[in-house]
Amino acid sequence: MPQIRISDAARFLGVSDDTVRRWVDAGQLGGAKDAPGYAAVDGLELARLARKQAVLPADPTGIGSSARNRFVGLVTEVVTDKVMAQVGLQGGPHRVVSLMSAEAVRALGLEPGSVATAVDKATNVIVETPHGKGSA
Repeated sequence: MPQIRISDAARFLGVSDDTVRRWVDAGQLGGAKDAPGYAAVDGLELARLARKQAVLPADPTGIGSSARNRFVGLVTEVVTDKVMAQVGLQGGPHRVVSLMSAEAVRALGLEPGSVATAVDKATNVIVETPHGKGSA
């Protein structure tokens, strides 16, 4: 299993290094030393904890959908011209940017500070790893 250094684990979860160390001390995460001897946690355990803690606000729309990537959050920016608009949304640690018509922005009442849900159902998803590991 991959070992993730404490500082990287903290960055991935949006918490402090001390918080990760407390989780290790409390037994919520298994601690170990990585190959160079730095404090680390098991990557699989970290992934499970990240998923468990990644609780976004409930989707206020109540709409059923086949799309699984739904980000409820706050509209942080709306830039419009006569025809098109760029809308930024912050959902937890995720920033999503959508391009849509200016007419859609007006119809949805999107403005900074309003609550919205970004829905993504992409046919292409790109996954990257550091240093080209696993390249085909």
